[in-house]
Amino acid sequence: MLVVVVLTAVWGYTFVPVKEAVALYPVLAFLGVRFLIASGVLGLVALPRLRRLPRDGWALGVAVGLLLGASLALQTAGLQRTTVSSTGFITGLYVVLTPLFGLILFRHRIGLVGWIGTGVSILGLGLIAGAPGGGLVGDLLVLASCLTQALQILFLGRWAGRYDGLALTFVEVVACTVGLLVVAGALGELHLPHGAIVWRGLLITAIPATALALFAQIWVQQRIPAARAAILFTLEVPFAALFGIVLQGDSLGTWGWLGGALIAVAIVIVEPAATQWLRSASGRRAARLRRPARSSRPSAGP
Repeated sequence: MLVVVVLTAVWGYTFVPVKEAVALYPVLAFLGVRFLIASGVLGLVALPRLRRLPRDGWALGVAVGLLLGASLALQTAGLQRTTVSSTGFITGLYVVLTPLFGLILFRHRIGLVGWIGTGVSILGLGLIAGAPGGGLVGDLLVLASCLTQALQILFLGRWAGRYDGLALTFVEVVACTVGLLVVAGALGELHLPHGAIVWRGLLITAIPATALALFAQIWVQQRIPAARAAILFTLEVPFAALFGIVLQGDSLGTWGWLGGALIAVAIVIVEPAATQWLRSASGRRAARLRRPARSSRPSAGP
């Protein structure tokens, strides 16, 4: 349990150094370099396992990697324009949106709990959007990133069980890296990072929050039941809000904080049911709606 608390605290904290770093270094270049570093660390373990991945596994890895890159670009662009706390709360909505996309795309029923969570989260989003200190455009960009995250998780939850989890994740991270670096280069934003603030953000998000977090998740999910892990992993949301208050001086106002609280409640309501939903949708034992072994993205936070 302590490992989970530390892991979610790291994820919650990363919103702060990322917001500071992208104020000084272009968003797409930052994300590309971050995942380049993470790819190097993951490659030390994952490269020997790539031979286990068939061609359709490579295709899935590339597809979800591009979705991951789009999601992170939208989320980080939103973080530039709103508060850390708002970003943390809204990001958690991917938990609610994933079963909804499953209903739309694959006609999987989500049950009463899913609909209750959806209603509560919509109310919370309405209260937090444009809260004092934040920005409506930033909030909407973060929400758009949740839509992309939900698609990524849905595809992984449906098909990832056929392949070696670590090999698939490595292909996903590399595809994300290449996509981000190519777009950053085409926009003329790609240059060597410099400055302590930028490098702190890069190293924290690339190594502990991405590469090491992957291995920690696998270890945790082998020892904690999925439903319990699902609830524990939602600690990322209050940690993000806490660090936003303490380190960034976030102030969302009464209605904004109430909206954040409703989103957190919706996540807690939906996540165990969503984990069960992924299990039945994929026909296998789902780990939980958060990074692999795997049916999710390889890092939390921004």
